[in-house]
Amino acid sequence: MKETQPSQRIVITGVGLAAPGADNLTAFRQNLLAGKSGIRLMEHRYIGTVPAGLCDFPETRYRKKKDNKRGTRAGCLGVYAAHEAVADAGLDLAHTDRGRIGVYVGLTEHGNVETENEVYNLSQFDNNVDFWSHHHNPRTVLNNPAGEITMSLDITGPHYSVGAACAAGNAALIQGLQMLRLNDVDLALCGGISESTGSFGVFASFKAQGALASHPHPQQASRPFDQGRNGIVISEGACLYTLERLDDALARDAKIYGEIIGYAMNSDARDFVLPYWPRQAECMQLALNRAGLTARDIDIVNTHATGTRHGDIEECRALRAVFADCPHTYINNTKSLIGHAMGAAGCLELAGNLPALVDKLVHPTINVDDLDPECNLPNLVRDHPKEAGRVDVILNNSFGMLGINSVVVVRNYQQ
Repeated sequence: MKETQPSQRIVITGVGLAAPGADNLTAFRQNLLAGKSGIRLMEHRYIGTVPAGLCDFPETRYRKKKDNKRGTRAGCLGVYAAHEAVADAGLDLAHTDRGRIGVYVGLTEHGNVETENEVYNLSQFDNNVDFWSHHHNPRTVLNNPAGEITMSLDITGPHYSVGAACAAGNAALIQGLQMLRLNDVDLALCGGISESTGSFGVFASFKAQGALASHPHPQQASRPFDQGRNGIVISEGACLYTLERLDDALARDAKIYGEIIGYAMNSDARDFVLPYWPRQAECMQLALNRAGLTARDIDIVNTHATGTRHGDIEECRALRAVFADCPHTYINNTKSLIGHAMGAAGCLELAGNLPALVDKLVHPTINVDDLDPECNLPNLVRDHPKEAGRVDVILNNSFGMLGINSVVVVRNYQQ
């Protein structure tokens, strides 16, 4: 492991989340270890009854109902997760320079939900544009969720969204790390948010593509690696982290979840939706190189696999190429339990695995009843948690449309 100055070492000191089936990390981890799915049925305008990952959380804990109504679902999720992350980090913002806090939010898309709702509402009034909301523009600008967070927490430092399809959560983590290393900020609130379950267009597009999951039992609908998989379960969610320089975290005796020691992003440059395993493998290898590690040093790989045939197989090819001779590297998948939370996926999935650095348990992948031979990965953890003995390093994959790939490597904090 290469030496890095404390001012350049970036650690996670707080986690705030809303996930399908959980509104905090402890409950989320318990569900994952128990193999308890957060998927349920929802009624969607035009689409009908579909399996989806929906979040139940105290929406007015940090913001009044009227402010939630004026804002967006993504903003509501983000405000909750941001406040939780700050509280979890033990930070008192009253004694913090709020101009030195940056907010970086990863999004797959934004504005779909609000636009679709406005068009629908307009249709109920004979398309009279007088009934179009004057809140529409601030709701739909791309920086909206990050901006709503700054207003709620009175943060005056930079805020913006990172658009990186389903790699966006990891991309925002990387952005926060880089801004800390550049000394642009002293604290980064970063992660991913998704309000995709509110969008008719997202469901309709995946359905038209033949990639929208269906199953008579919603909790069995998300089934990456299984022969019977038939697509993606769309989920909402949010997960934000507080990132700090190591020396700042130590100075205030902060709890440290782990240290981000490697990361990478690259592009397939090939297709709008179909992934390409050689570029995914290159992205993983670049992250390992930056971390100063070999594949054998990784204890858990959390896969991106979404439950589409081509996507799962391509990632498995990439994993075999990188982790071909790693008998002590365990592999799991979180989407089997919560569905695909799009821009929030990478950060939620990393959060669900972070406690393994302490409890040494690898949460299982569920719903793999008939393993696809092309997805037969060594040490794929299925059905029950695995006691790993050693869990010091986690590698988290997140890949997205237009061929964008992101990988983050987190290690147990070591002095």
